[in-house]
Amino acid sequence: MFQVKDIMTEEVFTLKETDTLSAARDLMNLARIRHIPIVDNSGRFVGLVTHRDILAATISKLADIDAATRDEIEATIPVREIMQREVTTTSEETSLKEAASVLLRGKFGCLPVLRQGKLCGILTEADFLRLTIQLLEATDLDEGAI
Repeated sequence: MFQVKDIMTEEVFTLKETDTLSAARDLMNLARIRHIPIVDNSGRFVGLVTHRDILAATISKLADIDAATRDEIEATIPVREIMQREVTTTSEETSLKEAASVLLRGKFGCLPVLRQGKLCGILTEADFLRLTIQLLEATDLDEGAI
């Protein structure tokens, strides 16, 4: 039986609660990610910032504020102000079927993976897409057999 640990991403970009909205936006853009787990100094998971959280908190370009002023304001907003604290998480030992069901039912884009309260990975939709591609390649279903 496949488990979360079999496909999760272990190298996870994280931020601290004191990092800024600007830092989160920049990290998402540079790393091409949509979810950033927030951890404390000992690696304990404390929250999550998503691309949607960033969009909701970003000062609208329609506001009558120039880009430099907008960036300056966003550089003062700590992610603790916008992060989600009530986040569904999973463990490494969870079955992939169960984890996929949780993602689908909750309409989540990711599940932070915890080991004794500490972040040890993240399971995203992209991880499931990679698995799907591997399975299709292994069974030659992508060769028109569907």
